[in-house]
Amino acid sequence: MTVENTAEATDATEVTDTSEVPAPVEDAQIERALEAILMVADEPMSIVTLATAVGAPVKRVRAAIATLVADFDGESGGAGGGVRRGFELREVGGGWRIYVREEYDHVVADYVLQQNPTKLSQAALETLAVIAYKQPISRGAIASIRAVNVDSVVRTLLGRGLITELFTDSETGAINYGTTDLLLSQLGINSVDELPKISPLLADGADGFDGDVR
Repeated sequence: MTVENTAEATDATEVTDTSEVPAPVEDAQIERALEAILMVADEPMSIVTLATAVGAPVKRVRAAIATLVADFDGESGGAGGGVRRGFELREVGGGWRIYVREEYDHVVADYVLQQNPTKLSQAALETLAVIAYKQPISRGAIASIRAVNVDSVVRTLLGRGLITELFTDSETGAINYGTTDLLLSQLGINSVDELPKISPLLADGADGFDGDVR
């Protein structure tokens, strides 16, 4: 291969590699692009992750996040301020995510409970059981146990008020979930310690198991 051919091959490779990189968002649209991404995010998103998603420098994205926080809080739009939204952009575990404002939690909870059907799907019941017996537990750990994606099911259970976000792991940023008092009242028990033991229900569980297995 000649030097000229080698150069052409290199140029072709560079073009191919570039085509795989997402096109950067125009600077004037970065706030709106970040807002759209955060609206569908299931987990807190780091500044670096967001910067990669919109193809912008970390410094620019950090400034855009600050603008969105002020916007949602009604602190933008001139001296009089803007409209304070019913949701807020909150930093949790090193990442950013949109949450319902605390003062509207009860309104949203009531709405979701009224709109959703009474019965849970089999997938939701299985996921709820995993959380009840293994809490606190992250979404990734739940998915590992059930061997399926549980994102939508977890959102359903959160919406029903049957589970809640207990804390965010400081190292991984993963949210850990647990059950709520609403679930206990629905089951007619006072604590998760009263849940039936599952050891006798397993194939070889007649003699029980070592470790913390109910």
